[in-house]
Amino acid sequence: MPNIDRRQALKLLAALGVTGLASACSIGTEDDPDTGDDLVSDVPIRIGLIVPQTGGYKPIGDEMLNGFQLYLDNNQRRLGGRPVDLVIADEGETPQSGQAAVDSLLQQNVLALTGVANAAVMLAIRDAVEQAQVPLIGSNASPRSLQSVVYIWRTSYVSDEPGVALGGYLAQEISSNGEVAIVAADQPAGRDLVQGFREGFGAGDDRISAPIIWADSTPNPGRDTFADPIEELIGRDPEAVYCFFTGSAAVAFIRQLRDAGYDGPIYGPGFLTEGTVVDELGEEASGIITALNYSADLDNSANLLFASGYRKRYGASPTTYAMASYDAAQVLDKAIRTAGAGVNAQQLNLALGRIGQIDSPRGSWQFNQPRTPQQKWYLREVLRDGPVLSNVLITELATLG
Repeated sequence: MPNIDRRQALKLLAALGVTGLASACSIGTEDDPDTGDDLVSDVPIRIGLIVPQTGGYKPIGDEMLNGFQLYLDNNQRRLGGRPVDLVIADEGETPQSGQAAVDSLLQQNVLALTGVANAAVMLAIRDAVEQAQVPLIGSNASPRSLQSVVYIWRTSYVSDEPGVALGGYLAQEISSNGEVAIVAADQPAGRDLVQGFREGFGAGDDRISAPIIWADSTPNPGRDTFADPIEELIGRDPEAVYCFFTGSAAVAFIRQLRDAGYDGPIYGPGFLTEGTVVDELGEEASGIITALNYSADLDNSANLLFASGYRKRYGASPTTYAMASYDAAQVLDKAIRTAGAGVNAQQLNLALGRIGQIDSPRGSWQFNQPRTPQQKWYLREVLRDGPVLSNVLITELATLG
């Protein structure tokens, strides 16, 4: 084989896609001579953050921005010892607006990208990110079909996992002759979450055999947007409802469902009651049970620091959106330090496979081979916690990933 220099070797390894499994090996540890104090501490690095700043997904984007900014503030606005030039681009509501945001950031020679709220956007930008060979640390959207990627990592989850975790639990709770009506927004994340729920519950189980009710996926619903799917749901007289909506759509669906007379149990992935949803619904949200990879009342040292800092700065409890973005900053911090001085995008991508465990507010986790977290999932219920309603941790459900 002809001789190749170190830079060429790194590019070759990046193309081959070194994965999170490398964290189990001895390379890239604290003893690695390419880490630590030799960083050029006064030269800024540019990070591109893609979050919705307009439209129906803006509340999720605000949480993601808050989480990333909190980590920077807690670490002197540095990642890996280097000052950070954070460039924010508006993801908007559509794949087209998300693609435009990515294109604008790539033209500004960012070292890495992070963010992305919408699964449809994540699928639309996949090829651009892979071709640019700039790592993207996704902190929310993570569709099941996003596979065989080299430069896209996620600190959130795979989007079918909340359904898998909750389905296994709910299969034990529903009576032998009961029915669970399944209704979800007709979009990539909705289809993943329904598929995951059916797999966790048991796809051949008669209790979930009725046709799935697909609803409009708009992030800006009107007063009657969900009238038809709710009418069909009520007509079935189910023992329980499993549903997926987020943000304003979640508020509208639950409110319209209650107004239609349904007073039975409601289950869903945790996004159903994240962010401002519980505050907007008030008592209408009481009793909703969800599965998620995070709860603000988790009792661990990392979460005590994160949640108290978040409440102090933003006057609200943190969500999974904020937590995963905070962890994305933490991942970049470790990887940049591991890569060492003069880091470029390809070297950073290699370093991401060597960072090992993350001491996260959700509990410790690490990247698996598909570049997503191996992590715990929790059962939560909207209950009164002192003077306010909030998502209260009930129990641990499963470890997935």
